[in-house]
Amino acid sequence: MKRAYTNPRYLDALQEKVIIFDGAMGTSLQRQNLTAVEFGGERTFGCNDYLVITYPQAVETVHRSFLDAGVDVIETCTFRSNRLTLGEYGLAERTLEINRAAAGMARRLADEYTQKTGQARFVAGSMGPSGKLPSMDDPELSNISFDELSDIFREQAVGLLEGGVDLLLIETSQDILEVKAAILGIQQAYEQTGISVPVQAQVTLDTTGRMLLGTEIGAVVAILEGLPIDVIGLNCSTGPEHMREPIRFLGEQTSLPVSCIPNAGLPLNVDGQAVYPLEPEPFAQTLAEFVRKNRINVVGGCCGTTPEHLRRLVEELRGESRPARPKIDAPLLASAVQAAPMQQEPRPFLIGERLNTQGSAKFKKMILAEDWDGAVTVAQQQIDSGAHGLDLCVALTERPDEIDLMRKLVKKLSPLVKLPLIIDTTELDVLETALQTAPGRCLVNSTHLEGGRAKADQVLGLARKYNAAVIALTIDEQGMAKTAERKLEVARRIYDIAVNEFGFKPGDLVFDDLTFTLATGDPEFGQSAVETLEGIRLIKKELPGVLTSLGVSNVSFGLSANARAVLNSVMLYHAVQAGLDMAIVNPAHITPYAEIAEDARALAEDLIFNRRPDALQRLIEFFEQSGSEPAQKVDQQKAALQAMTPEERLHWRILHRQKENIEADIDAIIQRDTQNRHETAVTVLNSVLLPAMKEVGDKFGSGELILPFVLQSAEVMKKAVAHLETYLERKEGVTKGTVVLATVYGDVHDIGKNLVKTILSNNGYTVVDLGKQVPAEQIISRAVELNADAIGLSALLVSTSKQMPLIVNELQRRGLKFPVMIGGAAINRRFGRRILLTESGEFYQPGVFYCKDAFEGLSTMDTLTDAVKRQGFLEQIRAESEAELGRAAQVVSQAGSARIRSEVKPSINIPRPPGWGPRVVHSMPLEAVFQHLSLNELFRLSWGAKNAHGEEWVKLKAEFEARLDRMKREALVEGWLKPRAVYGYWPVQADGDELIVYEPGTVQAGAPAEQTRFSFPRQADGEHLCLADYFSPVDSGVMDVVALQVVTVGQAATERFERLQEKGDYTEAYFSHGLSVQTAEATADYLHAHVRRELGLGAEQGKRYSWGYPAIPELADHARVFELLPVESELGMTLTTAFQLVPEQSTAAIILHHPDAKYYNIGETRVEQLMKS
Repeated sequence: MKRAYTNPRYLDALQEKVIIFDGAMGTSLQRQNLTAVEFGGERTFGCNDYLVITYPQAVETVHRSFLDAGVDVIETCTFRSNRLTLGEYGLAERTLEINRAAAGMARRLADEYTQKTGQARFVAGSMGPSGKLPSMDDPELSNISFDELSDIFREQAVGLLEGGVDLLLIETSQDILEVKAAILGIQQAYEQTGISVPVQAQVTLDTTGRMLLGTEIGAVVAILEGLPIDVIGLNCSTGPEHMREPIRFLGEQTSLPVSCIPNAGLPLNVDGQAVYPLEPEPFAQTLAEFVRKNRINVVGGCCGTTPEHLRRLVEELRGESRPARPKIDAPLLASAVQAAPMQQEPRPFLIGERLNTQGSAKFKKMILAEDWDGAVTVAQQQIDSGAHGLDLCVALTERPDEIDLMRKLVKKLSPLVKLPLIIDTTELDVLETALQTAPGRCLVNSTHLEGGRAKADQVLGLARKYNAAVIALTIDEQGMAKTAERKLEVARRIYDIAVNEFGFKPGDLVFDDLTFTLATGDPEFGQSAVETLEGIRLIKKELPGVLTSLGVSNVSFGLSANARAVLNSVMLYHAVQAGLDMAIVNPAHITPYAEIAEDARALAEDLIFNRRPDALQRLIEFFEQSGSEPAQKVDQQKAALQAMTPEERLHWRILHRQKENIEADIDAIIQRDTQNRHETAVTVLNSVLLPAMKEVGDKFGSGELILPFVLQSAEVMKKAVAHLETYLERKEGVTKGTVVLATVYGDVHDIGKNLVKTILSNNGYTVVDLGKQVPAEQIISRAVELNADAIGLSALLVSTSKQMPLIVNELQRRGLKFPVMIGGAAINRRFGRRILLTESGEFYQPGVFYCKDAFEGLSTMDTLTDAVKRQGFLEQIRAESEAELGRAAQVVSQAGSARIRSEVKPSINIPRPPGWGPRVVHSMPLEAVFQHLSLNELFRLSWGAKNAHGEEWVKLKAEFEARLDRMKREALVEGWLKPRAVYGYWPVQADGDELIVYEPGTVQAGAPAEQTRFSFPRQADGEHLCLADYFSPVDSGVMDVVALQVVTVGQAATERFERLQEKGDYTEAYFSHGLSVQTAEATADYLHAHVRRELGLGAEQGKRYSWGYPAIPELADHARVFELLPVESELGMTLTTAFQLVPEQSTAAIILHHPDAKYYNIGETRVEQLMKS
């Protein structure tokens, strides 16, 4: 709807040309190196917005620099000038003063340059976020009401309007519900001041194209386009490159003018300073491309953009005419996350009806008990059944607090479900509360004219205010319209009011022309279904653009369940044929028309179309005689489970990862023999649960199941065992054996060990987990104390795996007889065979057993505890060890000992770093780091899908992508992944196999002094490569350069993993650990790219090597890196006594600029390098 403003100049200009905004206020102010004096004192130091009062010349200088560059619009220095954010500096009471002053200054300068240059200049009143996230259900971030939030923006808008702005700019918005509050606050400011100007609403998206809380760009359009805004767009967060897809969408999918105001690339925080990498030329060229290719109307610069960026942009777009906008008229609803077309293809849009206290006794009980988790489950069931939207009704005769119940329900569902909400209430205050709480675009159910216009006007007013669509019932003062003509008459009347008086688009209106039950046999209603179907046709024909809906189940009210299912399904089919767009149904109870038995379908149609007087009686008799089988869609899974014995159900639930009702199945088995509960429980454990997990293991081994599914089955098993334990007596024979598990000393990785613990403990073994970094003596002493049946050792790294033969040798020396199971990424089966031979020259008789995964560990334990199989197993291990040692001896005898230098020539062009010594990256944009994730390594290695192929991989990949998307958003909101780093450059020279690192100051003084040195292994044969060869040698007289970096995602990732483990949520712990490890690697890659940029390296230059790998195996070098870089002081990291990085989700690396540098092996395995004497 076209709006009239007291100052429409900005919109007038938009009709003529592309409008160019200014650049970064904060970046420009930072370059002035202002002190606390200019900011008005220490208390307000850093409050840029206060400078308009304390030191206005600083802000004026910035404005003039951009006006001189030729921009059309300057933004007021008021990004944080709302009461909440100013309150952080004790300035809340000066909110109006600061906004008026900032707007007044910008107005004066804009008018000066308009007069001086003849180019119209405009002032945008900048309104940034409040710092609250009202969409969340958080005690701190969302502890503000919608009205309070609106009032905060109202106050700021008043100051800006009174100061003389030409438009109000809502920018850098992270929560879509806050944007709605800001827009409504602005409307209140218009009423208060009598001044009105256009509104430009801009959200900020991460590199995945979504807002902080997950809102997609399509949902942004659906939610905001119908609100009183005039321009919609994006700003901040990323550079233009990451905005391409959302900008393309906005260019095609909204009729509003579109703005794009990006940063100068994604920033790095280097030594406390934000570094924006995008230069003016590519910045200007990309935005010009957006204008010409995507029909963008407004461009400008955000963080990191300088007057030079904007000068180039002005030059690029000088004289560019206004791009035409497309005409879009596709009605949409939206959840907090995604948009949903109101016209589904194929029709209809299905509205789930089970979250309704008036229609579901089960849901009513949940609401009375405030069982919000149960409500989420019901919602998910409807989603799984195919619903496109969820009808919410919480009206109760037993409770008067419908407002509070609706608020709580909407708050609970909004962040968890991706479907739009349909607000079903007769109370206006409940309706407004729901519309203020829901971030998305809702559908109101419903309004009508039964009591005349009074209430209908109020409902339509609220829906228009909050940009909701409306279901309108064909009821007026005469009651429910019964004929098709009357239905159209009432619909037309509501249409005229809504469209012509309230400004609704036809697509915002959904007419329900109602149907009556056919179960009464009353001749008055015999034709009612026909009239309903004809009414749908008439309304669609006579009121173009509107939609129609129907509460389908009303047609069968009063019939038996099986008859209702068929009648509803047939009625729905014919309504859709008549043009129905939406249906309020339970999707799980609808059967496709073609799948309904022909005789049942004919009976239903006889009744619907009133073909015979006995149609109702014949339908009733048919279903009384035939039962429900031909009538309704049978829940095959439920029926199959009911047909199983409790033992079969238990097996099925573990195999299919279903926890529900598992205790009831166990209880049913136990109750058969209450005199022998213990024996029965043991039988269930050994004959039902353990075989079920064995089958899970077999499927895992064959690649049919992947690790996450195994963990979920393990969680079901854990729940079953926990309940079974209530019937077990603690006595000999219940446990299959005791295993002492530990991650070896120096190693902080324990995800693999924890999985072994889960599988063994849930399969009848007593597992004593000693944790990680466990000294050998503690492991051995605990095994002796417990008289353990076996010891299990885990190690991820080559260096820490040296602890394993140490423990085996000590067990041999003491004459102890514990079988030892070993596992971990750094070792293999050959390693296990080799360490079976101890330093004494004798084999360790109890055996050393390499287990590639937890299920091989279970299989090994089962074999070792079986007296019949054990001896043969030990003999097999001994034979394999002898064969392996024989082969190894041959390899050693053939190896040459010569150390010949490679033919690598020193690099001719040595890059010049931007500075010597260390630099600190205090923070990195997590969304940018996520762009460097290797999804293949994450999904196949860290998340266990290495054996998935074909259709299984396609399905699994989709599941993993959805999980990754959720976890990334959680990490962004909760902050449990915090990429930080230190890096730096040093002058170096090679000395044989060593790299000398010099103290930079001494080199500059002309007297190089050694600071430290690294030693690298050389290939014994082949090219005889060594990393030192890639640097200029000492005798060349040429000083070379090396880069070092250490990155981490922080201790919070480890703490989260440990919390999940303690809760028994092994699945989430596993996925969290995998993501944190791969994010650390992504962080390293992200920083690596920055280092290569700073050194100006070519596409193939700048290889990165991390310690622990073949060319650079010695973890002790980490200590030297810690000497050079401020790792401990800046990142809070430490080293274990085995020189392993803590937190474990960290990496250290050396970067070589030599163009010929490559990755290579030394000629031995990682284990062989470090295990040889």
